[in-house]
Amino acid sequence: MADTKFPATHFCNWTTEHQMPATRRHVLMLAASLPVVATLAVLAPAVQASKASIYANDGIAIDGTDAVAYFTEGKPVAGSPEFSYDWMGATWHFSTAENRDTFAADPEAYAPQYGGYCAYAVSEGYTASTVPEAWKIVDGKLYLNFSRRIQRRWERDIPGHIESANGNWPSVLE
Repeated sequence: MADTKFPATHFCNWTTEHQMPATRRHVLMLAASLPVVATLAVLAPAVQASKASIYANDGIAIDGTDAVAYFTEGKPVAGSPEFSYDWMGATWHFSTAENRDTFAADPEAYAPQYGGYCAYAVSEGYTASTVPEAWKIVDGKLYLNFSRRIQRRWERDIPGHIESANGNWPSVLE
């Protein structure tokens, strides 16, 4: 049987014999790409850590629901762009000028906890969107959840979930 093995020197020399020579074009392309790579390396962590502190869909907080109405009417009430207020990088809508002015005087008193992100999700260490119908006021603070089903899960241990969420907030935004 004939020896069909390649000589050991064939493999050793392959890299030097078959390498593509670096041309001026290769060097220029590499040099041109370095600033782009450096910029991406610097910006990537900033982009990842820049999740908004207020949950807003298309820039509108809590889906355009009047945050003050949860306290005054005991239910979610649709707000109007006519009565809006910009706070914390989001636009908040209200059903009346009075509610807008009440919010503007003390936003922290009426804005939902955890920036309007799902209270259950924050208690578990992540963020999730919310719906206006899944809400509860506890100790004078508004909490929103992803859905009515998730709200029921959150309600099984409200004090425990609030304690966990307070420990996770705002680091879950990073």
